[in-house]
Amino acid sequence: MAEAKKSVKKEQKEAELVVEAAPVEDVVETEPKQETAAPLAKAGKRSVKAQKEVEAKEAKEARKTEAPATEVKAKPVAKPPRSKAERAGKKYREAAKLIDKTKAYSIAEAAELAVKTSPVKFDATVELHLNLGVDPKQADQNVRGTLSLPAGTGKNVRVAVFAEPDDAKKASAAGADIAGVEAVTTLLDKESLDFDILIATPKMMPQLGKYARLLGPRGLMPNPKSGTVAADVATAAKEAKAGRVEYRVDPSGIVHLGIGKVSFGPEKLAQNAEAILSHVRSNKPASIKGNYILGIWLTTTMGPSIKVSTDSRS
Repeated sequence: MAEAKKSVKKEQKEAELVVEAAPVEDVVETEPKQETAAPLAKAGKRSVKAQKEVEAKEAKEARKTEAPATEVKAKPVAKPPRSKAERAGKKYREAAKLIDKTKAYSIAEAAELAVKTSPVKFDATVELHLNLGVDPKQADQNVRGTLSLPAGTGKNVRVAVFAEPDDAKKASAAGADIAGVEAVTTLLDKESLDFDILIATPKMMPQLGKYARLLGPRGLMPNPKSGTVAADVATAAKEAKAGRVEYRVDPSGIVHLGIGKVSFGPEKLAQNAEAILSHVRSNKPASIKGNYILGIWLTTTMGPSIKVSTDSRS
């Protein structure tokens, strides 16, 4: 029996050796590989929201592939901007025809044209515009001044004088509308600025300091440069009533100033314009070596502009 068992074990070992020595043939996969599914939620299923997002994304991609190429629409050609004369009214266009835009007129010719080309029914203001070759940011080139126009301004100017009783009486006799410390202070306390110009003596200026916030923003604070701080308030009030004007260059280097009304006529307008040009020329800064007055224009309220020669004399 022992020998029979030994022989059986020997045969089993030999069979195992034969199996191990046999060559292993390559196994060919006959079934196609399946695509791996998207990761599932923790519960083992996709949420409803996730499924909708996937479906919406797939539909969007499908629309992109199926949509035909859209044609690029040509942009409409922009119309050139119309000039001011084309946009203005009939009266303005008719008045503009009387002016030769390629010509620079003399002061007398420009004043005559200004009277003819006023398109409004009321008594329009005639304005003078001077383009100066200055840099207003420089202190010495900040051109400003005051002068009395020979023919006046055509405006009814209300003048207030802040001075002691004796000076106030003289100013009132010279034509001041409001005169005296008490009269002016009463108006300022009520913040009633019923005047166009405020004149004061140097001695009384400290008392106006508390009203600086009221007067300053409105340009009514007396200033020696504008001639509203003067020892002789009677003369200052008389000049202000007669037609004294103040000019100052703006940040663009241009002076804008009214020189009268259309009803003045060409001669008086030419006198006022020449007086202003002469005064501006006399205030030429010493640091300006090139051209001082670059351009001059004359115009009326709502009317066309008239170019004036820079070396013109009436």
